[in-house]
Amino acid sequence: MLFVTVFFQMLALLLLIGAGWIIAKKGMMDEHTNGQMSGLLANVFNPLLIVSSAANSVGLISTADMKTVGLIAAGMFAVFIVLGMVLSPFFEHDRDQRKLFQLMFVFSNLGFVGIPVVTSGAGPEYVVYVTEFILIYTILLYTYGVGLLCGKLSLSSLKEMLNPGPVCSVAALGIIIWGIQLPDFLKAAVTCLGNVTSPMALIVIGFTLAHADLRRVFGQPRLYVFALLKLLVLPLLLLPFLRMAARELPLISVCMVMFGMPVGNVPMMLGMQKGMDVSTGSAAIILTTVFCVLTIPVLMAVAAG
Repeated sequence: MLFVTVFFQMLALLLLIGAGWIIAKKGMMDEHTNGQMSGLLANVFNPLLIVSSAANSVGLISTADMKTVGLIAAGMFAVFIVLGMVLSPFFEHDRDQRKLFQLMFVFSNLGFVGIPVVTSGAGPEYVVYVTEFILIYTILLYTYGVGLLCGKLSLSSLKEMLNPGPVCSVAALGIIIWGIQLPDFLKAAVTCLGNVTSPMALIVIGFTLAHADLRRVFGQPRLYVFALLKLLVLPLLLLPFLRMAARELPLISVCMVMFGMPVGNVPMMLGMQKGMDVSTGSAAIILTTVFCVLTIPVLMAVAAG
């Protein structure tokens, strides 16, 4: 029963992606508009959703659970870094392309896909747990991620961590830890703006799908194996350890969603900055995003079992 419920929730998200696809095909949105929307999501709506989630969760989320999720998030990234190093040679022999696969194992779409899924599947109050994953994600991105592709770290890359996402994640943690009550008018405004995140993020994904080479996306057998590993096999292997670390079902469900998220855009962005061919990675983003509509209900049903 839970599988069916979550499946239809995911199907609703897929329809929003379809709306983005139609908008793009009808010429109602171009690359410039898509870029502006992505910027608004990354710098305005997504950060505000994180803050509003925390503001609306004061008194509902315990600091003990926050600590537990923080440890789980750190453990997840550590495991995925190791698995990426071990498994990436099976998918790619070229050295640079292998690095991209390593990053694809580690850096998932926790924001644009993760937040809408957690909101619809567990409830908006649980988005605050996602902030801990995003915070660790950001630190690793500008240290491990940049270091892997560029061979060194720079001061400019570390400064990139000071953007609205991590700053609002820290603010959200502070709101929960110290029980800060925002004024009702401010909470209402932040919540209203934050609620723009889910539909806009899914429309942006639909736009990307509309401009993709579908034969390349769905014509690479190795990407199906990669998607199965990333979206289903690895999260299920981690589930017994998750149950040892956490006991409450909503917390387990949120963490399982984070474990099974599709590939994010960040590895491709880093690869493009280095002048690498990122076509395979772009295909992996689209393929895993489409497939998670089926795999997320499986993960949540198994987690609840």
